[in-house]
Parts: sequence; C-alpha cells; structure tokens
Amino acid sequence: MTLPEHVPGPAPAPGKSRDTGPEAAPDEGLERWRLVLGSAAERHTGPLGPRNAGRDAALDWLYGRDPDLARRGVRRSGSAPRNGGDGPSPVTAVDWLDDIHRLFPKESVERLERDAVERYGIQEIVTDPAVLERVEPSPTLLRAVLRTKHLMNPQVLRAARRIVDSVVRQLLARLRPEIRRAFHGTRSRRPSRVAVARDFDFRQTVRANLAHYQPAERRLLIERAHFHSRTQRHVTQWQLILLVDQSGSMAGSVIHSAVTAACLWGLPGLKTHLIAFDTQVVDLTSEVTDPVELLMRVQLGGGTDIARAVAYGAGLVENPRRTIVALVTDFYEGGDPYRLLRTVRALVEQGSTVLGLAALDEDANPDYDRQLAGRLATAGAHIGAMTPGHLAEFVAERLGR
Repeated sequence: MTLPEHVPGPAPAPGKSRDTGPEAAPDEGLERWRLVLGSAAERHTGPLGPRNAGRDAALDWLYGRDPDLARRGVRRSGSAPRNGGDGPSPVTAVDWLDDIHRLFPKESVERLERDAVERYGIQEIVTDPAVLERVEPSPTLLRAVLRTKHLMNPQVLRAARRIVDSVVRQLLARLRPEIRRAFHGTRSRRPSRVAVARDFDFRQTVRANLAHYQPAERRLLIERAHFHSRTQRHVTQWQLILLVDQSGSMAGSVIHSAVTAACLWGLPGLKTHLIAFDTQVVDLTSEVTDPVELLMRVQLGGGTDIARAVAYGAGLVENPRRTIVALVTDFYEGGDPYRLLRTVRALVEQGSTVLGLAALDEDANPDYDRQLAGRLATAGAHIGAMTPGHLAEFVAERLGR
C-alpha cells in the first residue's frame, strides 16, 4: 500500500520525554508512525488525536480498498464517524474531498486525488458535478475527464469543462514560450552583416581580434564584431501533419498534441494539421485554435487503425520534400500492418520526413510495440519519443534547411 509522501507532523525534539498524563498532547512523532503503520501499531503508539484520526480515516477510505490488504489478512479499521454518531456514516467522494483539502497539504491532496482516479478508478470524482466543483484541476484529472466524458450528462460536462480549460491554460502558458523560442531562427554557418545581439558569434569575434589583446590590462579590444546569419523560414511553406492515436493509453499524448498544435498554429512558413484516429479518422485541424473545444471532441478508447490514419495523412501532402508527418501512437496496430509499411515507405521515398513518436508529453516515457516500430524504422521512419519542446526543435531544424 502506498501512502502520500507528505504526512504532516514533526518528530519530537531529541531528549524530550513523552508526557503521559491525562491532559498530555499527543506525541506527533508516534502519531506519524501510527499513520504509516496502521491501526495494528496503536497498542505501541497510543491512540491518535482528533486531527490525525481524521487523516487516518481519509487515508483508510482510499487505500483501504487495496486488494493487497485482504491477501495479507489486514482488516480495515473502517471510516470514523463524521458527526459523532453511534457508528460510521457512509463517506461519499464529496465528503472525502472536503476532508483531504482540510487535513492535508496541497502536495498530498494532489497525490490522493491522482491515486483515487488512476489507481482505484473512483469515477464519481470526475462524473459528479458536486465533486467537480471541489476538485483541484490537474493533468491527472484532465486525463480522467477525457476518458469518462462519454458518461457525463450536459450538467456534468459543463463542470468538467472547468478542469479542461484550467489545465489547458497552464500547459499553453508553459509550452508556448518554449515552442515559439525554437522558431526564432536557427543559426547558419554563414556570417551576417546584420548586428543582432542574439546572433553574436563569440568565438569568431575573439579569433578575429586576438591581435588587439592587451596582456597588461588583461583586456581584448574589439575592432570588429562578428555575427551569424539566420535562415528565413517565411520564404518556403512547410507542412506538419500530426496524426494522433486517441486510444485510451494515449491520453497524455493527445492532450499535449492538441496544445502543441495550438502553439504551432500561425507560425510563419508552417501549415499545421491535426488528425485524431482510432478505427476512424477525424480531421480536427479546424479546431486547433481552440484546444479546449478540441479535447472535448476527442473520444478516447476503442480500436486502432494506424494504416488508415497514415493513408489519410499522405493524402494531405502538398510538397513531399517540405512535409513532416508525425505519427503519435503506441504502434499497437489493429488494422493492416502491411498497408501501413507500404504507405510509410512511399512517403519516405517521395521525400517526406516521417516521425513515429511513442510519446508526446512532458515525461516522454514510451510504452509501445517495438516490433512494429522497428519495421517502420526499416521503412525509413524516425522512431522515438519526444516532449512537445523537442518536437518543435525538430520541426524548426527541418524548416531551417
């Protein structure tokens, strides 16, 4: 059983004895051990004080459903009565959320909410409007909303949209500067007569002015500064075709693909397409400027036909040698793998750059079918995992050629 890392309460100062009188305050150090070890340790640590008893009940409400406890013969202590009645009253997800926001620091609350949704599948956290009003927006809850929004009625969807909007705004604020920075211009090896501070060529300037070094003063006089030139991306139009697998395991990549496409939209010299697919293909390019609305249209789950999606993307190519086709998927093909390989090979042979990305989020931890990915690499695709920032850098480098 895993507990949140932040269980409040400092240990007692060294050398202090524990007051055992009837009015003694609880020993925070022992109470902390009691929270970690469970009710079986209470005969050694003593009973919990009122606040930590509430924390224990909140932890037990969530982690007490862990199947490992039953296998090890550990009995649940049961939730404590909420209002001092004769027995425990049933604790709802709303009650539990109120309790953890009152009893734990923010870091622990985020961990508890994440475990409730991802580890124990407590769906009412994202399908009950009363709960959605209390919950703290986070990427974990956004993924949960996308997985369960098909279960939501219009009232719940309106509440869930608050989470989608909040998290997307956070991602845009973080990713837009990083992505736009990649498109300021790649440096060329050619010198430039235009004096721009960010293009200052330090090494060439030092080499060209060494004759003016003054050893006594340890100073180098600059007679002429040197600068790099930068590529002009607006001259030639490029296409980026993002094909995004919307199967259930790809939720994080779907979110970041939508936000990345929004950040790339409208950049000079780049025409961006966003295509979502499972067994069907949906062109979401018209929604790219509104990633919140785009994500509310995505339907996670179902089968996967990668070959159909790549064939659709191939049909959008205008200038093969100025096109990047980025396929974001786990490569578990439910369609025709031979058709997929033929299409990828044809794209590569006509000059397009094909990227096969097993992940596109802040972690970029890939989980994918390595066998099919290897076959696509043999067909000429570049296979790997990227964060949105790395994808932007890759695209920027290609545009700078």
